[in-house]
Amino acid sequence: MVLVAVFGVALLIAVLVSGLAARSVLSTSLLFLVAGAVVSDGFLGLIHITPDSELVVVTADLALFAVLFTDGMHVSFPALRRAWKNPARALGLGMPLAFVGMALITHYLVGLDWTTSFLVGAILAPTDPVFASAIVGRKEVPARLRQLLNVESGINDGLALPVVLVFIAMAGPTSGHAEASVGKIVIELVAGLALGIVLPLLVEGLVRLRLLGAEPKLQPLLPLAVGVILYATCHLTHANPYLAAFSAGAVLTSASPDGKHAFEPLGESLAELAKFAALLVFGALLTPELFGDLSLGGYVAVVLGIVLIRPASLLLSLLGTRFTRQEKLAAAWFGPKGFASVVYGLLMLQSGIPHGEEAFTLIAVSIAFSIAAHSSSDVPIARMFDVDDLVGIPDGGDVACPDTGSSRATLPAQNTAGDEEATPPSAATRTAGSPTPTKENTDAGT
Repeated sequence: MVLVAVFGVALLIAVLVSGLAARSVLSTSLLFLVAGAVVSDGFLGLIHITPDSELVVVTADLALFAVLFTDGMHVSFPALRRAWKNPARALGLGMPLAFVGMALITHYLVGLDWTTSFLVGAILAPTDPVFASAIVGRKEVPARLRQLLNVESGINDGLALPVVLVFIAMAGPTSGHAEASVGKIVIELVAGLALGIVLPLLVEGLVRLRLLGAEPKLQPLLPLAVGVILYATCHLTHANPYLAAFSAGAVLTSASPDGKHAFEPLGESLAELAKFAALLVFGALLTPELFGDLSLGGYVAVVLGIVLIRPASLLLSLLGTRFTRQEKLAAAWFGPKGFASVVYGLLMLQSGIPHGEEAFTLIAVSIAFSIAAHSSSDVPIARMFDVDDLVGIPDGGDVACPDTGSSRATLPAQNTAGDEEATPPSAATRTAGSPTPTKENTDAGT
C-alpha cells in the first residue's frame, strides 16, 4: 500500500508540473524514476524491491506491451509501403551496428567475456517507444523523422528478443524459461505475429455480424478487450507478446479506423499509467549500491553507448538518404533505452548465467542514464527545427479532417518537401480535437 501511495503522490505532482515540463527540460518520466529511487532501500527505505521481484517483471512487461499496442495503432500500412526504406535502414543496418558497437566497448572496457558482451549489446540495441515518442509527438519535427523513430522503436524490440534468447542460451547454464532453441524462438515470434493479426480480424468480424455490435459508449472497451486477451494468450502459449502487441495495434487501425479513434483517449491514458508505474518500480532498483558496483570502465561504456554508439550507427545507416543534417542528428541522438531493455535484462538476470549480475548492473545504469538524458531533451531537439511554417496555424494546431470530422495536426511544409515518400499522420494526432501535443502527453510513450 505504501507503493500505491507513493505512486499517487508522484502522479499528482506530475500532473501539476506537466505544463512546465511541456516548455522545459523537466521530465515527468524522470520524476517517477527519481521518486522510486528516493523511497527505495537505498534512501528512505519505504519500499523493498529486488530485481527478481515478480512486481518488477510484471510492471515492465505490461508497460512495454501497452505502449507497443498503442504505438501500433499509429502505423499506416499504405504509407509504410510507400516509405519503408528509411525505417528498414535503421533496423537492418543501424541496429546491428549498435549491437556490435555496444558489445565491443562492453568487452574491452568492462572486461566481460565475448558472449556476455554480445548479450549486453543485444539487450541495449533496441530503442524504446516510450521515450522515442516524446519527440515524435511534437509537430515541429518533420513527419518523415517522426515516422522513422516511431516505426524503428516499435519493431526493434521484437527483433532483438530472439538474439537475446540465443545469447542467453550460449552464455552458460540457465534456469527456467530462459532456455530456448533457435527453432523455439522462431516459433514464438511467428506465433506472436499470427496472434496479433488473427485476433483483431476475428473480433472485427464478430462486430460486423448483424446481431452483434458495440454500443457507442462501450466501443472504446473493444480494443482493450482485444489487448487483454492477446496479452494473456501470448503468455499462456509463450508467443512473443511484443510483436503481437505492435502488429495487433496496426491491424486494428487498418480494420477499424472508427474503433481506433474511439479507443485512443483510453488507450493513451492506460499506457501512460503503466509506463509511470514501471518507472517507479524500476527507480526503486536504482540504489547507491547498484551504482557503486559499476566500475569506471562501466561508466565510460555507458556514456559511449549513449553519445557515440547509437548516434554513429544511425548516422551511417542514413548516409545517402534525403534527410537534412538536422534530421539526421536528431534521429541519431534519440535512441533511448527503456522498458524493452529492462525486460530483457531481467530475463537475463533470472536465467542465472555467469556474470549475469555484473551485466545487469551495466544495463540498469545505461537505462537510467538514457532515461535522464533523452526524456529531458525533446524540447531542445524540437527547437532545432525551423517552425516558421507554423505561423497562421491556430493554437491547437489542428484543422478539421473532412472525411471523419476529427481533427488532424497540420504539418509544416518542410516535413515533406523534397521527399518522394509519403508519410502517415504523425504520432501528434492522438485524439480527435486534442490540443497540440506537449511533453506531458508525448512523454507517455504515445
